[in-house]
Amino acid sequence: MPRNWKEEIVFTIIMAGLMVFGMTSYNIVMAQGLSSGLIMTILSGYPLGLLVAIILDVLVVGPIAKKLAFKYIINDYMRKKTFLIGITISCLMVIGMVTFMSVFGIVVEGKLDGANVLATYGHTWIFNLIAALPLQMLIVGPIARAVLGKMQAAADKREADSLAEKDELV
Repeated sequence: MPRNWKEEIVFTIIMAGLMVFGMTSYNIVMAQGLSSGLIMTILSGYPLGLLVAIILDVLVVGPIAKKLAFKYIINDYMRKKTFLIGITISCLMVIGMVTFMSVFGIVVEGKLDGANVLATYGHTWIFNLIAALPLQMLIVGPIARAVLGKMQAAADKREADSLAEKDELV
């Protein structure tokens, strides 16, 4: 778990960046199949998707997921196993982000009009959840946590070195 604002920003950018790239790729392949222009299509939709995802993550989904997790799900046993806290929050984040980003995708694709908008949303939501949960749990989450762990280890080492240096001066 991030311990300060800098770690939170780096963690969010990695998490959102990889998830948006993965899910954008998945949705484009599902809609259009593999084609020679696939990479350009992915990259053209990526910046707006990333911006929306970061805003939702920081302002809406993240705070709600953490509040729900700590109020209703995480118990004393889970508090002793920090990886369980991370997994719980990750699952809630995936559900929340899929809920909002599926709407975003439907709006961007212009599929909000018509009688089947709820069916379109339901189909989009379930297929996105099927892809996003394993992407988060097996690929993106471990990468983001590994980077965060390295950042925290480096910060801890700097702090320990600083304390050792102060002790030498005394």
